[in-house]
Amino acid sequence: MRDARLFGGSGGDLTANPFRADRDRIVASPFFARLGGVTQVISPGGSGLLVHNRLTHSLKVASVARGIVERLCSPTTGSQALLDKLGGCDADVVEAAALAHDLGHPPFGHLGEQVLDRLARQRLGLPDGFEGNAQSYRIVTSTEISGSTVGLDLTAAVRAAMAKYPWTRRTYPSPHVHLMRPTPRGAGVDPGDPAVGSLKFGAYVTELADLRQARAPFDGLLAQWQQTAEASVMDTADDIAYAIHDLEDFHRVGVLQQGTVATELMAWQRDATVLRDLDLPELRGSARRPGRSVELLRRDLFRKDGWISSDDAFWAAVEHVRQELVDGLLAAPFDGSIEAEQSVARFSARWTRRLIDAINVLQDPPMRAGHVALGTAQWHEVQVLKFVHHRFVLERPDLALHQRGQARLLSALVEALHAWLVDPDEAARLPRRLHDLVDMAYAELVDLSAADYGLASGDLDRMAMARGRAIVDFVAALTDGQAAGLLDALSGRSRQLWTDAFVL
Repeated sequence: MRDARLFGGSGGDLTANPFRADRDRIVASPFFARLGGVTQVISPGGSGLLVHNRLTHSLKVASVARGIVERLCSPTTGSQALLDKLGGCDADVVEAAALAHDLGHPPFGHLGEQVLDRLARQRLGLPDGFEGNAQSYRIVTSTEISGSTVGLDLTAAVRAAMAKYPWTRRTYPSPHVHLMRPTPRGAGVDPGDPAVGSLKFGAYVTELADLRQARAPFDGLLAQWQQTAEASVMDTADDIAYAIHDLEDFHRVGVLQQGTVATELMAWQRDATVLRDLDLPELRGSARRPGRSVELLRRDLFRKDGWISSDDAFWAAVEHVRQELVDGLLAAPFDGSIEAEQSVARFSARWTRRLIDAINVLQDPPMRAGHVALGTAQWHEVQVLKFVHHRFVLERPDLALHQRGQARLLSALVEALHAWLVDPDEAARLPRRLHDLVDMAYAELVDLSAADYGLASGDLDRMAMARGRAIVDFVAALTDGQAAGLLDALSGRSRQLWTDAFVL
């Protein structure tokens, strides 16, 4: 069993397996159940078919993560001694962290995350805004209730394993990760507003003390900004699931077409030498022409991840994805037949096994890698698979149409809740959960100062910030359908007085 110093909190009965107790608490949480109604990429309501949501995605990440640990801890890999030096790698820990990693994702997937972050910073006055990973950490430590405790009372090891990005937006650690060169993966800034700090981060200022306590057992083993080995496993498993399983959805709904994907990949293979000689402005100006987007990807990988990028590996990855995806999965349109389902299952199983088998443990990883990482060839393949997702799904105008509507919905919902919250005549009729969240947020802010948020000077408007954080917590805990139903009610469009669309 893992050294008891890695527990923390009660962690359950130490004579039993505390990490399995963590997993059970997470699965029993209503925040976990709500993920079944939260968009992964394609909204289930709009697809007409069964596609991944945040719940099924989390389950698959947990399965992949456990498979990675079981392989790395087998005697044949020789990785166990190094993993022990890094603080250990337990299958139950990574499974629990994987199940919990998306608890904080708001309605409408990554689009909702971006909108809530903008509103939190610009409209609600929250210096550290909103971030899905930080919200997940906040849920398991602050806003969820488990019996008589605040938070889920998870062990330190599981909380540390949840921290893909073990830093706050601007202030911890010092020097902050967004000032490092190169930055750790995820620590980049918005070029349009670098003062905002890191785009990705694992904890709000209000949860920083808890994050530091969870990672205290790893002091001296890892740099402050480095993931634990277990967090690195979870992060890698998330990448694998995202790269493979989302492609299944796009194939099922007919979004991925063999011809368009083949044209893009094969045009780059044919014209690679010519494309390499184009200057960047010319390349970007013609990005819609076949092959150009792949060349932009190649250059972007070398710019960000020169430590692993290789022309030979990139070429081989494009060819392997072309064979497997274009000549394989996409060769026949998905028609719902048993044969079509078997084709999808074989594709997923083959790729998952290939990627899990290519994972290594690194003693001294580069700045932009974790201690547990894919091999060079497979890392490039994952980048190409994710490119296909981005180029042929996320850039589609019809998806943009729905996302613009969802962004307007969330903006209107936040405005409506804020107006209700500051209305002095409505104080007695506020939703009880919203009222409780304000009180909780205010209590967290009492001992914090402007310096804690990286602000030069000035007093914090704690009540305004408490209201803002409460609204964000409230909205982030809704499903897609609940968000739409709540706005309908607040806008006067719903004629239902008693409804299960939301709980006040």
